[in-house]
Amino acid sequence: MKKLSKLLFLFISISAFSQGPWTQEKGKFYTQLSFTTIPNYNELFGDPDYAIEGKITDNTIQLYGEYGITNNTTLIVNVPYKIIRHKELVNPCLVGPCPEHTNKENSLGNIEIGLKHNFYKKDWLLSGQFSVESNTGSFDTNSGIRTGYDAFTFTPLFLAGKSFKKSYLQTFIGTKIRTNNYSSNFKIGGEYGGKISKHIWLIGFLDIEKSFKNGDIDLPNSNSATALYVNDQEYGVVGVKAIGEFSDNFGVTASLPAAFYGNNVAKQVALTLGVYKKF
Repeated sequence: MKKLSKLLFLFISISAFSQGPWTQEKGKFYTQLSFTTIPNYNELFGDPDYAIEGKITDNTIQLYGEYGITNNTTLIVNVPYKIIRHKELVNPCLVGPCPEHTNKENSLGNIEIGLKHNFYKKDWLLSGQFSVESNTGSFDTNSGIRTGYDAFTFTPLFLAGKSFKKSYLQTFIGTKIRTNNYSSNFKIGGEYGGKISKHIWLIGFLDIEKSFKNGDIDLPNSNSATALYVNDQEYGVVGVKAIGEFSDNFGVTASLPAAFYGNNVAKQVALTLGVYKKF
């Protein structure tokens, strides 16, 4: 069971959200480099669904790490780098004069740092997590491309999980509290995964965010036209993850979510590929 729990730490951590209750051992370090793409979309969820001018490709290169401060407390750091393209516009500038290449933006997203603490570990593991996303994204007024929320985000989560012989179950519930008059969100979800061969795990997951609609930030018209990191974004997704192990400490991951509802988010499938290493 102890060996399985060590492996489960790797699997739970493949998500940037880090929403599993397993913590890293003291002095141990886990890192993952991943690439996520939402390609060529111009339709978004809404009430009703709506379209934007041109097509956006939203790519993210993400460096994620966890470090065991103690056996029960883990430091979490997540650094996203955004590569966003807004194509097929007659004029790539939505407002104002049109500098060259203004319909492209390569910049940091919202950098996240947090702590996860395990306070119960018998049949079920119960943990709490608190993280802060900083206001490190950029915004180009002409193109309307934004690479992160213009706010700080505070995310408290309650996490629960249980390991079985060759599988695991974990759930989470919490909120995302945003500053600068953005609405806050309620979060809930979970996943169940099992080993289907000697070196491959398959995981199904559910992830829901629902806006409290308690914010009234006034964003520039160009930002509203692209709908990148605007107010009242929410979604419900189901999907699958797969992990291929090259060893106990090194492997590759893939994730494919599909949304069953949303608001102000792309009506397009996102694909994530990653590689992880545990030290």
